[in-house]
Order: sequence, then structure tokens, then C-alpha cells
Amino acid sequence: MSDAVNTRQDRTAVDANASSSAGSPLDGAARHTTGLQAAEAGLRRLAELADGLNAESISRAARSVAQRISEGLFYVACLGQFKRGKSTLLNALIGHSILPAGVIPVTTIPTVIRFGESLGAHVRFRNAGWTAIPVNSIEDYASEEKNPKNSKGAEGLEIFVPNALLEAGMCLVDTPGLGSVHAGNTETTRSFIPHIDAAIVVIGADPPLSGEELQVVETVAREIQDLVFVLNKADRTSEAERSSAIAFARRIVEAQLKKTIPAIYEVSALEALEGRGEGRDWPRLLETLEHLVRDSGRSLVRQAAERGLRRAAGQLLVVIEEERAALLRPVEESERRIVELRQISERAEQSLYELGYLFAAEQQRLSKDFEDERNAFLKHDGLAAREEFEKVLKTVPRRNGPAFRRAAMREAQEIARVHIDPWLRTEEKHAEESYVQIARRFIELANGFLDRVREAGVLNLGSLPETLESEEGFRTRSRFYFHELERFAAPASPFHSVVDVLLGVFGAHGPIVADAHELLSHLLEANSTRVQNDVDGRVLESRRRLEGEIRRALADVSGVADRALAHARKVQAAGAPAVERALSRLEAAEREVSSFELPGCGWQQLQTGQ
Repeated sequence: MSDAVNTRQDRTAVDANASSSAGSPLDGAARHTTGLQAAEAGLRRLAELADGLNAESISRAARSVAQRISEGLFYVACLGQFKRGKSTLLNALIGHSILPAGVIPVTTIPTVIRFGESLGAHVRFRNAGWTAIPVNSIEDYASEEKNPKNSKGAEGLEIFVPNALLEAGMCLVDTPGLGSVHAGNTETTRSFIPHIDAAIVVIGADPPLSGEELQVVETVAREIQDLVFVLNKADRTSEAERSSAIAFARRIVEAQLKKTIPAIYEVSALEALEGRGEGRDWPRLLETLEHLVRDSGRSLVRQAAERGLRRAAGQLLVVIEEERAALLRPVEESERRIVELRQISERAEQSLYELGYLFAAEQQRLSKDFEDERNAFLKHDGLAAREEFEKVLKTVPRRNGPAFRRAAMREAQEIARVHIDPWLRTEEKHAEESYVQIARRFIELANGFLDRVREAGVLNLGSLPETLESEEGFRTRSRFYFHELERFAAPASPFHSVVDVLLGVFGAHGPIVADAHELLSHLLEANSTRVQNDVDGRVLESRRRLEGEIRRALADVSGVADRALAHARKVQAAGAPAVERALSRLEAAEREVSSFELPGCGWQQLQTGQ
């Protein structure tokens, strides 16, 4: 790292020795520091054990967590669908237009923004250390345009910024957008989830929250408590649209997470970055992040330490088990096993490739079915709704133009609800039945793959289950959300408010009636379209998730098996005593590593140094 980049490594100084020498219990700050020191030491010890087992990726990850714990750093990741304006939001928070931003998918790798006395940046490539880069070249590594699919092989990118919000240890993380045409972007963001300590979830008005975003939020919420929700681009939508989007997002997220969202902040990151506009909830967002640093910073670092210890220990136990098995079985058997594993991997890739065609055909069929049903609904129920609306409008007082507009819009929403709700309930049942049919086809193929893996004696396939159930195989919730009616309003601008007054005075209500009919049509079409989009989204996302898990599991097992065999060859060639010594070392390492993974090895033990 260049001398221009000076990080703040010295956090709160605590004289633990003074407390302990007096025989009194350590105070909170001292226990925190003592626990973190123990966690850091534990992670560095796990890294040493990983080095001894040639597990370089585990060693590198453990040292990375240990380093940020020593500096008191915690990661607040910015999550959301592409085009939400996440990069612009982070630029506004740090007060510098450093991150690339645009209307196309931009961010290609997670980018960490941390405190520095002056602007600076460095990048880390695979199997290499950190290299300082000019700030004006960040886009060369962080953007999809200049580093497509991360073709340059960057594993990490850090930017140093002199910003008061970051000075106490918070690091903001820009993640690739979800749901873009670049499927690898979503996978990159998912793989970064274990490193997240808190999150800023950026939503929009159209759509408020995608199914993919909801799934990522749910996954993140299993490990972390601090989620900050932001509705960005508030300057581009009406108050009614923002209110509708926030109500919808709140309802869905709270139902999924089974917890209350304290606030969803309406902001325009672009206005904040350029120092213009109304401000909206920007001051409240800053205050919330400042509270996060002040009130939760220490606990977030602590939780990061605990997760890092458990993750590294669990991965090392897999390596140790494979090393032991390779030493105990004949080399020829290990070689045969690895050949079988590679053959399975090739067959799995072919199966996944063929599965893509199956899914494409099923999605096309489903989309056509739902499109036909939607058209039939709009033709029959849509006509009935419009006729009913015409009758209702004749009963609404028209003397006051603005009041007539408000009443007409309310009636449009109510009539849309009355007609859409029953149809959506019917479509929900149809969608579930179709979903299960696709699931069964997928599960048959996936379970056949798992059977071949078990027959080959391949162990430790990560989180993959022994067999896949119909719902589990798709890795998504069975509950649909399209039955929640999206509400829209058409509020008049100040200019239109004046026009509405004049329309009421002169009895010329045609424009208001036309706007109300347009709203009714929009409600019917927008909500009926959600069925098709929801089913398509679930099938596609489920396929991506399980394919990613299978590929990662195979890659992990193949790498571990190859390294174990290479080591076993050398040890076995040295004779039986060498094998016995190696087995003894593995047994000792397993006991030591297990102490970090066991449920009892939590924060209390770290605090007391046990």
C-alpha cells in the first residue's frame, strides 16, 4: 500500500491490565477488547493451520477477517437490484463521485470503501497481494464495462476516503446489482453475504421490491440484525407512488422477516451528491448510520469475529477429514475416486445445460398460459369493471374539481381491487400447481445427480442435502406475493390542481374522467401482469441458486480431494511411520479446530480467554 493511504488502525485504547491487577471484573470496553484480541488470535491460528493443510483460500479469508477485527472495521453492504442507484447513494454518503454509476449494470465486484487520511485505492488479484492504483482508475476494475465478468481476476477492491462517517470503523460496500443480464453479478453478491455485518437495502418505486431482492434480504437477515431500508430516486416519482411503494415493500418484508421495519427513508442520492433538491429523508438516513456506528459498531465487529471463526473452523474440518481419508485409503482408490468425481462434474454440467432447455420450455409454456388467462381476464372482467366504474362516476359530486379527482381515483382503486382479488386467488392456485410440476421434473434430475455423487463416495458437499424435496429443490418460498394489490394514485401537480378547480367551475370534467379511466386500466393491467412475472422470476432464480450451489460444492470437493491426494502420495511414500505422524497431527489439528466451531465456543469464552 502506498504511503498516501493511511488507515486508522488504533481504536479505543483500554487498559485491561489495570482492571485485572486490581482483581475486579473487566469492564465492558475491556472485555470487548480482550474478546476481540482472542478472536483475532484464533483466526490467525486457524490461518496457520490452514497453511499447514495447503488450504490457501481458507487461510487468506481467516487472515482477512483477523485484520479487519484488529482495525475495528465492520462491513455495511449496499444491496439491491441493478439500476437502483446504489453506487450513486454511496458516492453521496462519502461525498465523492468515485464509484462508477450509470443506467446499465455497472458494479462487477464488491468494492469496500473505508477510512483513509487521503483519497487512495488498491486492488488485489487472485494469488497476489494488494496493489496500489490511481483513484481515477477504479472504474477499470469495478465496472462491468471495463472489467466484464471480472475478466481481470480482481478479488478485492478497497477505496480509502477521508470521511467522518467512516472514521470510527464503518466500511461501506458497493455490491453488484441483482437481477441484471449478467448472472454472475448476482452470484458474486450472494457469495459476499457471509462477510456482511449490516446492510443498506435500496428499493425503488417500480417495482418496489423484486423477488430476488427479497430472497437476498431474507438470507442476510438470518445472520445480521441491522438492516436500513432506503427508497432511492425519490425525485423521479410522485408522493403517491412513493407511498404506495413503501407500503408494499414494508408489508412484504415484514411478513417475510417476521419483524417490524422501523423506517424506509425516501431520498434522492443524486440530489444529495449534487447538493440540491429538498433533502427529504437524507438527514435522517445519515443520523441512522451515525447511530449504527456509535451504538452498534462494537457489537458488529464482535459478531463478525464470531462468524469468521465458525466459518473458517467448519471449512478446515472438511479439509482435515479429507486429508485423513486420503492417508488411510490406498492411493489407487483415491485416484479412482477423483476420476469418478471429475466424471460426475462433467455429467452434472451436461445435466445442468440440458436442464436449461427444460426450464426455458416450461417457462415459455407457463408464460403463454398466464398471458392467455390474463388477456381473457382483461377482456371479460376489465370490460365489466369499466362499465361499473362509469355507473359509479355518475354518482360522485363534481362541483369541486380537485375533490372529484380524488374521489374518482379512490373509486378506480376500489373497483380494481374488487375485480382483481378473486381472479388473483384463482391464479395463485394455478401458479402453485404449475410450480410444483416444474419442481418435480427438476428434483428428479437433481436427485439423480446427488445419487451419483454418493455412489462415488464423495463427501462434504457443503449445504447440499441428501435428497431434495419438491419445495426445497427450488430454494424459494412457496408463497406468492402478487395477491397483494399494488396501489397507484394520480395526484395532481400544483398546475393541474388549478386546472381541476377551473374544470369544476365550468363543468368540464372530461379530462378528470379520462385520467380516472386510465388509472383503472393501469391497475388492472399492472396487477394482472404480476402473476406471470412472479412465476417466471421464481423459476429462474431457483434454477440459478441451486446450479450455483452444485457448482460451488463440486469445485470445493474437487480442490480438497486433489490436494489431499497429492499430500497423501508424499506421506505414504515415506513409509508407515510418516503416515502415523501425519494422522496424529491431523487428530491434534481437528481437536484444536473443533474448539472454535462448537456451539459453546461463543463470545463469552472469547471474553474470558477460555
